[in-house]
Amino acid sequence: MDWPTWQQGAITALVCGMLALACRRGGRAPRAGAAFTELALIASLYAIWRVARALPLATTTGAVQRGRQVNDAERWLHLPSELGLQHFVLDHAWLGRFLNVYYATVHVPATIVFLVWLYVRHRDKYPHWRNGLAISTAFCLVIRFVRVAPPRLSDLGYIDVATVFGLSVYGPMGTGVSDQLAAMPSIHVGWAAVVSLGIVACSTSRYRWWGLLHLVLTMLAVSATGNHWWLDGIVAIALLVLSLWIDTAVRRWWRRGTPASPQPEGQLVVSRG
Repeated sequence: MDWPTWQQGAITALVCGMLALACRRGGRAPRAGAAFTELALIASLYAIWRVARALPLATTTGAVQRGRQVNDAERWLHLPSELGLQHFVLDHAWLGRFLNVYYATVHVPATIVFLVWLYVRHRDKYPHWRNGLAISTAFCLVIRFVRVAPPRLSDLGYIDVATVFGLSVYGPMGTGVSDQLAAMPSIHVGWAAVVSLGIVACSTSRYRWWGLLHLVLTMLAVSATGNHWWLDGIVAIALLVLSLWIDTAVRRWWRRGTPASPQPEGQLVVSRG
């Protein structure tokens, strides 16, 4: 399954940027200008993500060994076995097909829908979560230079479930939409955490807790299909929490360093208290 290329993302960013300038020129349509600005930023980040994911890395040395080390760490932590989960979904074909489709198709659309919803309904909280998404993705793209094989490319008995049920986002090594030796951390889970935790944090609906279902299903999908270890997802969630903290800290620092706007001359300031 093919997602938009980095070139398409860059063109989208350029067009949206030009529309934003046109809307803002002379103060015309400022709301549309703000929306096109955000679209240009998101499209730019998408293009950078696709370029970074496609960069050829110098070596695959140590990737399988590091995958085994992740597996050993999970056994030491007494985490459930991904292999047992994989056998379960293979024995229940409907579940295997569902999780495989979920892994292949929901990742990017869910994130886009969440960002649109957040921008429209909770615009004051939008920058915080957009920045959290960008910072955590940047962490993931840097860490990927430490090569880690996913379960399906280890020698521990896992298989590529997509070869059983179809709809694989990967081809032979070096092809497909993603880097196959960048299992740690899981961008799939990181983005799902942005969506799920963002819904819970920003929505006021009593049904907002259902938003966590996306994160749970994504964790199950990435593990059952053999594409990630449990720790890949756990680290991605931790990086998101760190990224949101960084954004909050930077905002506080910036506010402290920004002088307060002077009161217009002659204006009476009334203290309420």
